[in-house]
Parts: sequence; structure tokens; C-alpha cells
Amino acid sequence: MTSSKPGGPRRPQRRPGPAKPRPAKPRPAGAQPDQAAEGEATPIEGLEARRAALALVAGALDHRGGLEEAYSRKPFAGLELRDRALARMIAMTILRRLGAIDRLLDAKLQKAPPEAVRMLLRLGAAQALFMETPAFAAVDTTVRLAQADGATRPFKGLINAVLRGLLREQPQAAPASPADVEVLAPNWLFARWRAAYGEDAARRIAAVIAEEPLTDLSLRDAGDLPALTAALEAEPLPGGSLRVPRRGDVADWPGYGEGQWWVQDAAAAIPARLLHIKAGETAIDLCAAPGGKTLQLAAAGAKVTALDRSAQRLRRLTQSLERTGLTAEVAAAEAEHWSDPRQFDAVLLDAPCSATGTFRRHPDVLWGSKPTDIAMLARVQARLLDAAAKRTAPGGRMVYCVCSLEPEEGEAQVEAFLARTPEFELSPIAPGEGGAPEGSVAETGMLRILPYQRAGGLDGFFAARLARKS
Repeated sequence: MTSSKPGGPRRPQRRPGPAKPRPAKPRPAGAQPDQAAEGEATPIEGLEARRAALALVAGALDHRGGLEEAYSRKPFAGLELRDRALARMIAMTILRRLGAIDRLLDAKLQKAPPEAVRMLLRLGAAQALFMETPAFAAVDTTVRLAQADGATRPFKGLINAVLRGLLREQPQAAPASPADVEVLAPNWLFARWRAAYGEDAARRIAAVIAEEPLTDLSLRDAGDLPALTAALEAEPLPGGSLRVPRRGDVADWPGYGEGQWWVQDAAAAIPARLLHIKAGETAIDLCAAPGGKTLQLAAAGAKVTALDRSAQRLRRLTQSLERTGLTAEVAAAEAEHWSDPRQFDAVLLDAPCSATGTFRRHPDVLWGSKPTDIAMLARVQARLLDAAAKRTAPGGRMVYCVCSLEPEEGEAQVEAFLARTPEFELSPIAPGEGGAPEGSVAETGMLRILPYQRAGGLDGFFAARLARKS
């Protein structure tokens, strides 16, 4: 999964707006293969989970630490499992609805309050408007949190008045209308999507932000599809992924202990399929952690080398290999500077990127990213593409992909690579190939997946297949 590789921001069913508000369900925002999916949780009256939710949102909005780091720190790390689920649920609701919440609050505020006060207002509004928390409980717990902090105590009257006024006017928020969805994304990102894909597509992308994704699985053995579909009450998707409506710890689901599957968004599973691995071929997965694509290549019968600069992230990949019974050579090294001279039949470069396509499970990427990130990451991607080209054997093929919606990281990157690397040519992707959704393959033969292109949603993704001339 591309989501937030080292060097990029923490990037980790879809219908264009639910018919009515419903409680969010808790899902680890940074869920990777073999992590817990969302678990059921009933809101509780305690304050510690809400305090931890504030810390998680603050971490998500911090360009340096991010949400993943906040998960590892107190107060969240010190909570019991039930309170963690509630804290995560609240934090994800705030982040998915942040633009809408702030617009509602700004209409009630005469001037901007201190950031800590705004965070408390977001907390109360998210619970009351989008989680079906009783209004009195949402207001009372928020005011109690303000009272407990010397910095926010003087503002408890303001917090109480703003929230009660908001709830009198709008006792429960309706889903965003088509005219309002753009507020769900930062202005600069929505403007980019409009410029790249047009007004209608930009609004359809933004409408997905508020919606909660189900869990997609990739299978070790395609022959297990019928049995696992029944056991998990799942929906088979084109390409061979399964979409599972279950909640709770994935380790308790049928087939997990036997290593029959791993968690991987259906869009993220497509690029590895585009390599059409034959048993016994050599393949390298550059920027491999956390490992979903490495597992795909190994399951297809390749002799796989998994390379990533983060030894810590590779440990998760190694654990997944052990659980699934698959094998791969694992090496911690920079792709640009790896000293091994080998070339490979198939090369997969899932490059560090802005990860703006992963907002369904990682809404923090919307608010933790900056416009300058894209140009910086594009330079990294160009260097990695050159390094990947050197690893591709004559007559071999390479797939370049990013979980970004930004053309500079996708189409423009490949066009520039082909212009400076005459020994490579584009190998066009066919419509529907690898499970690509309808309308996602451009006339150029490059793949551009937008989040709304399949019922239930997909991560935004770009992929291109390149062939090295013999």
C-alpha cells in the first residue's frame, strides 16, 4: 500500500452521500495489512476518550508528527481498548467533516478563538451533529473538558453558548448537498481537483470524503474466493479483491489465522496485477513497506525482493510474510543507493507521494498536506523512477504507481520519464485490466482511478506500465 511511504505526508459503502446521518464506526486511520479494522463502540460518558480524540486530531493537523505518531503517544496510547475505539471514532468524524464543521462554527463566532478552543468546539459539534450523541452529552462533556484546562477555562461560557446555539438551529446535520461538498476539502485541494478533472468530478471526489469505507481484502489463493466470500459475507470485486462489511478486529475473521488474505484497498491491489507475473520470474518491489504488493507478487509465484528504506516498516512486512506462508527477500536500503547490481523481470515502484487519494481511510492527509509537498515529492519520484529503470532487465516491464490524485505525481511524471529515457516505452493498460473500474483507463493507456468510480468507493490511484526495449 502506498499510503505514506517514508518521505511523504501521512497519507491509511462509498456512495455520494448517505441517505441520513449515522454514527461513525471506529477504524484505525492508519490501518495496514494485518491491523484491526473498525470495531463497534458505544459512546461513553467519560472524558479521557474525548481528550485523546482531541490529541489525535491535533496530531493529524501537525505537519511533522501526524496521526500515526499520535496513536503511539499518550493520552491515546494509555487508554483501554474501548476508549481507544471511541477516541478514534470521534477523531475520524472530526477529520472527515472538518471543513463542514468549521464553516458552521465560523458562522457563530464573531472572531477566531484560540486554537484549543476551536478544537473543543469541533469536538462538541462533531459528536452532536454527525455521531448522534445526545446534544446535552456533547455540550456537557465539552464544557467539562474546557473547565479542566486553565487555558480554555475562561472560554467555557463561549463554548457552551456556541454549541447550544448551533444545536438549536441545526439539531442534526444533514448530508452535504451537491452544492456544499466542496467545503469538505481544503480550498487549495478542491481547486486542484477542479482544474485537473472538472467541476462535476471534483464535487464527486469531495462527496466521498465524509463517507466511511468498508474493508477490502486481497487473497493469497484465488481458489479460496468462493469459500471466503461466503464465510465473510463479502462482495467479490473485479480483479479478485473481496469487500467485507464486517467490523471488529480482523484477526478474528475467518481465514486470518490461516494466512488466506491481507487487508488492501481494492485500488491498491491493481498495480501489481498489471505486471502479469509468471511463476519463477524475478520481481522487485521498491518502497515495499508495509507489504501488500509484495505479498501479491509472491502469491503470483515470483521470486520477490522487497526493498524499503525503513527497517521498522519492513518488520510489519516480514510478519505478514510469516502469517501468509509466502516468501520474499527483504532488504532495508534506499532504492536510489542500493548496492546490489541485479536487474529484474518485473519492477514495481509504489512511490512516496502526497497520498491525497487515500482520504477515505486517512482523512488526515487532506489537512496535514501542504501545496509545496507535491512539488517536493515529484522530485523524489523522478529520482526513484530513474533508479527503477536501472533495475528493469532488457525486455522487462515496470509499473509506476502513486496513491495521489495530483497529475504532477502521475501522468506528468511518466511523460517526463519517457522523454528522458528512450529505452522505455509505454505499455498501455486495457480497460478493465487488473480490476480497473470503468472509465479509469485513459486514451493514453495510463490508469487514473477516482474515488467515486466504483460503487462503495476506491482509493484514488494512478498507475502506468512501462516496457524496457530488448
